Amino acid sequence: MNLITSRDNPLLKTLRRLAQESGAYRKLGQIWLEGDHLCRAALLRGARPERVVLAQSLADVAAADEWLGLDIPVTVVPDALFTGLSGLESPARVGFVMPHAPSREIRPQVPTVVLDRLQDAGNVGAILRCASAFGFGQVLALQGTAALWSHKVLRAGMGAHFGLHLVESLQAQDLSALVLPLVTTSSHAGPYLHELQRDGLLPSRCAWILGHEGQGVSDALMALANLQVRIAQPGGEESLNVATAAAICLHGSATAAEMK
Repeated sequence: MNLITSRDNPLLKTLRRLAQESGAYRKLGQIWLEGDHLCRAALLRGARPERVVLAQSLADVAAADEWLGLDIPVTVVPDALFTGLSGLESPARVGFVMPHAPSREIRPQVPTVVLDRLQDAGNVGAILRCASAFGFGQVLALQGTAALWSHKVLRAGMGAHFGLHLVESLQAQDLSALVLPLVTTSSHAGPYLHELQRDGLLPSRCAWILGHEGQGVSDALMALANLQVRIAQPGGEESLNVATAAAICLHGSATAAEMK
């Protein structure tokens, strides 16, 4: 365990970049996880940090023993410096430095969610949670989608990242590697989701394509799709938030799998 007291320490400079720049992990090959929940979620999924970072007020009490017992290098920083690393309104007192090795491998037969240029970090994180909850083990992000391992997406994902195979910066043609039917959401075309469920026609193993918050799924991906699906909105709203639509669609496929 070592103590850092200088704001200009190289480790702290790196952690500030990881916490404040959404794409810094791509350049630095590291991820900053902040907070008890995210750190525990990573450990439960078998991830192993390179370093534990503790605020001094936590390191000085018995509650720190579990973090000190991980057989991983531990760095302690004064609380004021830890707060300077934080992206939270109420800073946590523990964080992990994780290695990041991006994957370019698409797993052809794994139920998949495809993100087509989604911009909002909260939406992206919420969709990752839905994918993990409903048995979709792979998320493919096309170029233009918010950085999957950015601090904001990590917070919104609530640990789901560590149960998923994630691939970023893909092009539409890369989806040809999938051997699953491609299913898109549409506000105006295709059968209704509940009708497909009722008739046993909703694919349980598929790749759901979710599109940009304003523009929806691109025309090129619509042309590739095997099926376009609408969600009934009897209340008359024009459209649903993409994360809400994702939850409905992915749950529909998960339910279809249980019924077969």
